[in-house]
This record gives sequence, C-alpha cells and structure tokens, in this order.
Amino acid sequence: MQLPEKYKKKFTKEEINELPLRQYEGPIKLIDCEENIPEIIAEISESGLLGFDTETRPVFRKGLSYPPSLIQLATANCVYLLHLNHIPLSIEIKKLLSSANIIKTGVAVINDVKELKQVSHFEAKGFVDLGDLARSLEMQTNGLRNLAANLLGFRISKGVQCSNWGRKDLSPQQITYAATDAWVSREIYLKFQEMGAL
Repeated sequence: MQLPEKYKKKFTKEEINELPLRQYEGPIKLIDCEENIPEIIAEISESGLLGFDTETRPVFRKGLSYPPSLIQLATANCVYLLHLNHIPLSIEIKKLLSSANIIKTGVAVINDVKELKQVSHFEAKGFVDLGDLARSLEMQTNGLRNLAANLLGFRISKGVQCSNWGRKDLSPQQITYAATDAWVSREIYLKFQEMGAL
C-alpha cells in the first residue's frame, strides 16, 4: 500500500507544538485489588482491539532497573490501568497478553513485553507495533507523539513521562497521561485501518 505523501513527512517539534493538545477524557478504571482481576480481565477480553502501553519507574543510575509499574489497556469505551505495584501479573492477565484473538497495539511493544516477561513468563501473541507499521509504510515519524500529530492532527503531552511510576498512589496527572497513551495507540491503529494500511 502507498501512503499519501502528506503522511510521510517528518514533523518538527515546533510543528507538533502548534497543534491542539488533547488527552483522554473517557472513563478510567484503576485496578489495584487482586480479587477484581478475573472480572476486569473478562470485561477487557470482550474487546478485539486494545490500545496497549506500560509505564516503568525511570532509572537515573547505570545498572539499575525496575519492573513495569503499570499496564494500560484501552477499549472503545474505557481505559484500564493495571497497577502492578499492587497486583500480580496474574494468570488471567497473562492469558489476555497471550491471546492471538485480541489485538494489542502500541509503540515499541517488544520492549514492553520483554520487561513484563521478566516479571512472569508468558507467550506474547496478538501484538502489533505501530512504529514498525509506520516504518514499513516509509513514514518518517514512528513515535507515539509524532504519529498522533501526523495521523490524528493533535499533540499529546509527555510532561509526566519520567515521573515516579513506582509510587503507591498515582497522581491524577499520571493516571490521565497513562490512559491517553493507550487510547491514542488504539486511535492510531484505527486510522491505519481506515487508510487501508492493515
């Protein structure tokens, strides 16, 4: 498939900053209680397409690393934040991440999956990397912020990206940021689908 040239151009920081700022404004469910996992995963699994992302506490010292603190999954109607500081990477969550029938889409998903596998092993299936898709279509932009600007015509904030995701209670800003990344990933996938790129 040949993309129109307008989608192949590279966006400058200045061009992105001129676009309107958007964030996810729908319902968000923060899952931090283990007993709710089976019911919530059953709810999420009804969707055939999920926006996917993870957040990990940033590292400022060489040789140090942290496990992912959060898994974000966006359906058409809600974004679910699985707070791994409070809940385990359970059998139900791993079953969802291993389902070939449920598409989980985001940017740099291979890295996210690799980090999750270090917490507890599972067979990752059904993942679609938007960055890889953009590269295969010869797009100059393949990061989430750039793809949102290019395909959706708005910018997303990266203001709290490097905040402490390891904290016990996430701030409202962290919750909105995390939900926005998963929501935007799903919207970009749908845009590619609409353009006939999938």
